[in-house]
Amino acid sequence: MKIAVLSDTHGNYPLAIQMLDRISGLNCIIHLGDTLQDADVIEYALDIPVIKLAGNCDTSTKAPRELLLTIRDTTFFLSHGDLYRVKTGTESIYKKAASENAAVVLYGHTHVPAIQKQGKILLVNPGTLKEAAPQQSLAILTIQHGEVSAEIVPVSK
Repeated sequence: MKIAVLSDTHGNYPLAIQMLDRISGLNCIIHLGDTLQDADVIEYALDIPVIKLAGNCDTSTKAPRELLLTIRDTTFFLSHGDLYRVKTGTESIYKKAASENAAVVLYGHTHVPAIQKQGKILLVNPGTLKEAAPQQSLAILTIQHGEVSAEIVPVSK
């Protein structure tokens, strides 16, 4: 199974669509918030299901701010990240994920891509696709034989 993870598109859905269209075999997309309307456009354009979370800039939406879900027997904790102050570190979001017995944490908000293993939990931040960002990226998760791997896909300029 292959999942694309986006966060902080901030209106740059054309770049998201362009990048995602080049990735073959996507089963779904996760948009972690900040400009959630982009997720609707992406879902319509690519006809791939999008799991949508609200970020700190998404004030008029009924989308959840965090989500616990199981995909292929793996528990994921999803959050934009601002509620866990991820700009100052991942300890708070890690503790929340551990309390939920999550194996993988997906978060955004910092605009900085990151993949790290903390204890037994994989933490993934896809970065941002914001037009003015100095570094633009998304993440690809692959679930195979019960194992989750992640990679950051930078925008090639």
